[in-house]
Amino acid sequence: MLRWLSKLFARRPETDGAQLLHRYRILKARYDAAVTNPDNMRHWANADGFSANAANSAEIRRILRNRSRYEVANNSYAKGICLTLANDVIGTGPRLQMLTPDANANRLIEREFGRWAQAVGMAEKLRTMRLARASDGEAFAILTSNETLVAPINLDLRLVEADQITTPDLFFNLEPAIDGIIFDRFGNPVEYHVLKQHPGDLQLVKYDLDYDRVPAKSVIHLFRCDRPGQARGIPDITPALPLFAQLRRFTLAVLAAAETAADFAGILYTDAPANGEADSAVPFEPIELEQRALMTMPGGWKMSQLHAEQPTTSHSEFVKQILNEIARCLNMPFNIAAGNSSGYNYASGRLDHQTYFKSIRVEQSHIEFTVLDRILTAWLDEAVLIEGFLPRALRTLDADFSHQWFWDGREHVDPAKEANAQATRLTSHTTTLANEYAKQGRDWEAELHQRAKEVLLMEELGLTTSEAGPTKVTKQEEDEIEEQEQQAAA
Repeated sequence: MLRWLSKLFARRPETDGAQLLHRYRILKARYDAAVTNPDNMRHWANADGFSANAANSAEIRRILRNRSRYEVANNSYAKGICLTLANDVIGTGPRLQMLTPDANANRLIEREFGRWAQAVGMAEKLRTMRLARASDGEAFAILTSNETLVAPINLDLRLVEADQITTPDLFFNLEPAIDGIIFDRFGNPVEYHVLKQHPGDLQLVKYDLDYDRVPAKSVIHLFRCDRPGQARGIPDITPALPLFAQLRRFTLAVLAAAETAADFAGILYTDAPANGEADSAVPFEPIELEQRALMTMPGGWKMSQLHAEQPTTSHSEFVKQILNEIARCLNMPFNIAAGNSSGYNYASGRLDHQTYFKSIRVEQSHIEFTVLDRILTAWLDEAVLIEGFLPRALRTLDADFSHQWFWDGREHVDPAKEANAQATRLTSHTTTLANEYAKQGRDWEAELHQRAKEVLLMEELGLTTSEAGPTKVTKQEEDEIEEQEQQAAA
């Protein structure tokens, strides 16, 4: 027993302590970014370990929404950037192409869905949803029935602002929930809580706690999930809100300085020392000046005209840098955000736009899965119930509703170069007509049918149907064109 106690409290050899100290030094990893010192203490003061939903609490989202809406409503650049983003992503609206084996059924569904989409104004509502995601962080659409629609199918989309999706009695709710959304044990939304009245409605006498429980299958929730487990969105322009404020403050300061300088036409001064040989003059007394007239100054006094030094040469550069930083959080190039491409040449414009167009394609793919496929499924569910509306082959449980969506194409900066490249790709079989027409937002089958009709009519009228091939440009001509473009940009 004594031997065991002596071993327990015995002092370990120095070698063991040295080994432990060596191990401790090895495990004690250091990162410069993890060091807190007086220089960076204030910078990292707001860093926290909140979860995604705790960081995006109801109050935080409300503050960000209000500030973002205010900036978009009062800042011309913010409004233009959000409108441009919505127009580029949605455009005139997506178009449906069915890919079922029945060609007649495909044309029928495409035609009727297009008529319904035009009746409910789907393109405009999608643009509104994209605008809401930029300024509010998220957009909600409820699939409902509208009997006043001039269409066989009464399905409609009712847009709801993010302020109305909330649970006033969330504290007393025992179900797994995030403000406005109830989840099952697998993390899937089960139902949404929609206030019967908007909290900011001026006609609201008192805050109404009544809300509707809408099943999740009837609600479309569009937002960008930046963190795992995130259930609600924040405005896309959140990182740029302080920059918008700085841009407005700097512009107003420059304008105020210019106005202050313009308020004074000149100033009287003297080189004589105090109590020197100079006539007395009342300090800070304004003197009315007559146009096109000579004036006499008091003895010993001179008059100097103020020079306008505002706006300074750095003002335009400051605006450019701020806008460039603002547009970066939206993957938007500077010339699109500013609406000014004067400093761009052909090559730099194409290079900057590649990232932007790729971002738009990602967003369109997200909208297809989150919004459009949900809408098409609900539309087909109602279409199947209408007797004789769809072919019998599409009214079975295992019906094939394969499809794809077309978006507006983007105009090329140099149509001649793009036509030559397109002809080369088709000739080398590295692309297809379907892909080339899809880039323009058009259905290749519909375009070929239309082209066949045109060719047939031209033959009937005795017109020539010879097709002009693309003009081949030599390497020397391409270099000359590039040089001319660079000189024009400079």
